[in-house]
Amino acid sequence: MTRDDLERSRRGWTTHRVRLAYLRLASAIGLSPLRIPVPLILLTGAAWAVMLHHAISMSAPMGSAGRGVLDDIQMFGNKASLGGLGAFVAVWTVMMTAMMLPSAAPMILTFAAAQARRNHNDVAVPTWMFVMGYILVWAYAGFVVYLLLYAGKDLVDYLGWLESGAWAPLALGITLTLAGLYQFTPLKHRGLRYCRSPSAFLLRHWRKDWQSAALEMGMSHGLYCLSCCWALFGVMVAVGGMMSVAWMLVITVVVFAERVLPYGQGISVAVAVGLIALGLLVGTGAVQLGG
Repeated sequence: MTRDDLERSRRGWTTHRVRLAYLRLASAIGLSPLRIPVPLILLTGAAWAVMLHHAISMSAPMGSAGRGVLDDIQMFGNKASLGGLGAFVAVWTVMMTAMMLPSAAPMILTFAAAQARRNHNDVAVPTWMFVMGYILVWAYAGFVVYLLLYAGKDLVDYLGWLESGAWAPLALGITLTLAGLYQFTPLKHRGLRYCRSPSAFLLRHWRKDWQSAALEMGMSHGLYCLSCCWALFGVMVAVGGMMSVAWMLVITVVVFAERVLPYGQGISVAVAVGLIALGLLVGTGAVQLGG
């Protein structure tokens, strides 16, 4: 076989993989009642609208990184409080709904399609229970992020670093580099595997008593997604902050590309290399992010 034949064969295999991915998604959408995908689109759009309104009302930077994590802390109070915790978790949950539902849609629609095959008349309730479980995981992650933010702020205040700000480039560079290195870990690969393969997830986690297990299955899938994406969201919070719409869009596209597009593993590696290189440049002062 000549080199041209091998190249044509490779292109044909790539086209075949893209076609199979499209057919799987189209099949899931076709088997799912319209009461599943349409409200899913509306929910995602509503979450983005809320975040855009909140960002504009807070006069947050939409096209630049801003001051990142410092902006988040000041937005919810200088001291940790129950009120600040509630507000933070609410905003975080809406943000995760906006950013994660697009890449979770193939899994949600595949779950709905599986329900339709078993019982066409009882699809909506277990599917939305699945979605609720998925979102609950990200809401709990917001609780943890809030505690980490204020614990970090207290440490910085105690060490007297906040006044000079000289520590910020090094800390940001380390954050970017660690996020890039995490892309190569087994935990990342395992989470990405199940996020990219709804059928593999269902084979592993499907329960006969699906009505009571739908919430648990949604939480299980949320945990896989959390293990897959938490470092990327850490980069977003550290660099751009929660109100930077530009960074929200960037991370949403990256997560979607890793989890839905063909060659997601290769995309993950490319993201890792980019984060490590950017971390080194930021840490050494060669590149500055934010203002």
